[in-house]
Amino acid sequence: MTAATATRTAARVQRAVTFTARETAQLLPCDAAEEPLGELQVEGRTLVSLISSGTELSWGYAPPAATNRPYPQLSGYAAIFEIEHTGSGVTGLKPGDRVFCSGNHRSWQRHQAADVVLVPAGLAPERAVFCRLMGIGMAALTTTTARPPSIVVVSGLGLVGHLAAKVFHGCGYQVIACDPVAARRQSLDRVGIRTASTAPLDDATVAGKADLVIDCSGHERSVLDACKMVRRRGEVVLAGTPWSKKTDISAFDLMTEIFHRFAVVRSGWEWEVPVHPTDFRPNSHLGNYAAGMRWIAEGRVDVEGLANLVSPDTAQQAYQDLMHQRTPTLSTIFDWRG
Repeated sequence: MTAATATRTAARVQRAVTFTARETAQLLPCDAAEEPLGELQVEGRTLVSLISSGTELSWGYAPPAATNRPYPQLSGYAAIFEIEHTGSGVTGLKPGDRVFCSGNHRSWQRHQAADVVLVPAGLAPERAVFCRLMGIGMAALTTTTARPPSIVVVSGLGLVGHLAAKVFHGCGYQVIACDPVAARRQSLDRVGIRTASTAPLDDATVAGKADLVIDCSGHERSVLDACKMVRRRGEVVLAGTPWSKKTDISAFDLMTEIFHRFAVVRSGWEWEVPVHPTDFRPNSHLGNYAAGMRWIAEGRVDVEGLANLVSPDTAQQAYQDLMHQRTPTLSTIFDWRG
């Protein structure tokens, strides 16, 4: 079989990690695009894709019991692929280039050329793919009024919170990262980020002085503590999804802290930042992804040991291990190169 024949076969015979029922993930054949490659599109074989463990587990794989999700559904939104074909109008990209895309866990990717980001030369795909989850914290960085060396507290050290802490630390903020799980704190301790099991409300040097608190936990107690941590007119950004009720905290308690601290409490909705830059809004998601990969390549943000590599054939086991916290890492990467 020639290389060209192999490429055409790969494009025609595609597979994707698919949620077929609650707590069931399978690697199944999926429909390939029947229409010819568009003039401004690129396509190619997937190298790696990263599981967004919080969203994928709570949204599609194992949603709250009362939630009715339609199945089957595809999963994933972070992948690196190698371009095999480019549309006739594409410039700046060529076959052989490796690019990031917000693509599903599938063996073949096709996207608008304007929506992919070139991976820096020499940066391994399994490292570059973390730029997507870095983008959530970078959206808060883009929109916050806090400037270095302000105090920033990050609560909830799953993958999103972990990367947000490193992003803000790398930009010169005074970061305090909070999580009750000791192992999650230790990996940040090693890179010089101050950590705590809970918000340090008894520390007079921090409590009431934080310029920004980013809650990545979605936990009511964490949000109430965040409102107690900020200075007057400080910001609380809710980046964590409240998938389920965990406490009986009263809204009155939260309202009291917000009112008397003049706190700015806002959504951590990442799409407040545009996908592409515009004349009056130069910051963008694609720009953040490019910066994220550059920071990883430069060593500003260390992503080593944050995910284990597995074959997509083992998708069911991978999601089960993440759900039951049986992996020593914060997430898992599907390796499509096998």
